[in-house]
Amino acid sequence: MLTQRPKGTNDLLPGQAEKWHYIENIIRQVCREYGYEEIRTPIFEHTELFQRGVGETTDIVEKEMYTFLDKGERSVTLRPEGTAPVCRAYVENKLYAGPQPVKLYYVGPMFRYERPQAGRFRQFNQFGIEVFGTTNPALDAEVITMAMDFYERLGLRNLEVHLNSVGCSKCRPVHKAKLQEFLRPKLEKFCPNCQGRFERNPLRMLDCKNPGCQELSVGAPTTTQCLCEECAEHFEQVKGYLDKVGVRYRVDERLVRGLDYYTKTAFEIMVEEIGAQSAICGGGRYDGLIEEIGGPVTPGIGFALGMERIFSALAVQGIEIPVETKADVYLAALGEPAVRETFRLQAQLRKLHLKVEMDYLARGLKAQLKTADRLKAKYTVIIGEDELARGAATVRQMDSGDQQEVKLIDLIDYLVVN
Repeated sequence: MLTQRPKGTNDLLPGQAEKWHYIENIIRQVCREYGYEEIRTPIFEHTELFQRGVGETTDIVEKEMYTFLDKGERSVTLRPEGTAPVCRAYVENKLYAGPQPVKLYYVGPMFRYERPQAGRFRQFNQFGIEVFGTTNPALDAEVITMAMDFYERLGLRNLEVHLNSVGCSKCRPVHKAKLQEFLRPKLEKFCPNCQGRFERNPLRMLDCKNPGCQELSVGAPTTTQCLCEECAEHFEQVKGYLDKVGVRYRVDERLVRGLDYYTKTAFEIMVEEIGAQSAICGGGRYDGLIEEIGGPVTPGIGFALGMERIFSALAVQGIEIPVETKADVYLAALGEPAVRETFRLQAQLRKLHLKVEMDYLARGLKAQLKTADRLKAKYTVIIGEDELARGAATVRQMDSGDQQEVKLIDLIDYLVVN
């Protein structure tokens, strides 16, 4: 019986990988222009990092982490998200001792044990950014603007920013008390998960996807109604900066995000056409996270977006990703002496950074030309016994079908120049 890939994972095949390269190149271009540097963290971390950083009341920690004991009986977890590992690296490597702010980005796989469905996988890939060292609301606006800029470069349309403020350690207790007062009379009607969060983090009850729980929480006090003066001013400035650069947004007072570490600004970017999983990017500020995992008091903000969601959105909107041709030159050889000559030519052309392919199946000319066409080669160079005798090759331009004979001593210069 054939062993198949694990449920909730995907193979990335030739033809698909090139499309990922295209998007990753845009990611790196955008990050370079905005001043972000790449960071790469381990695939697995000590479980405690996510318990402390992500929050024990989150779905991720309660239900979705791939956690196991290693051979040293230490609990380790495949990373379910990127922010906590980057924060750990920031503290452990003392990046706080250098010039601030520190602007970082990452691209890589994450792992969550959840029911696979459209847009959700157990191994998935994220692009994310993290910025440490400033509370300036202009940076909140830059982070949101950067995400929108990235999507727009891909050609995506009909994007909508949902924006909220979830407050800070001063005003969140006020909201928590008012929220508990509102929810307590209805508590027994909520799902077991919400009931378990009532004392620890009732704000997460507003994020429950159960339709009955959503209906029960209608009219609940919002975070924006309870903001302290500092958070309210910060939120107004963020909106003001977004207005300045023309980024449209909608204040969504029920937006709380699924992670416990958020403070002040929280946002999501939506594309309604892709269905139930319409959020393709989420992020916000987390001014207490570095301190929570053992570092100095350091403000932070960032976002993460799912790479697979990008492909879903592009497909729905009918946007094709350009894929480069697989060969600049295809060398078609007829007979053993010609094969030896084309093998030599292939090596020389590759040293000049051309993409070159040749036949290794001893096929006829017709079959080799079909392969050249499939590879979308710009030129096919045909060498047989007659051509070798004349010290020449036939060069066919594949898009037009025009061909001409070129001396072998001039062939490399001809292909490079043209």
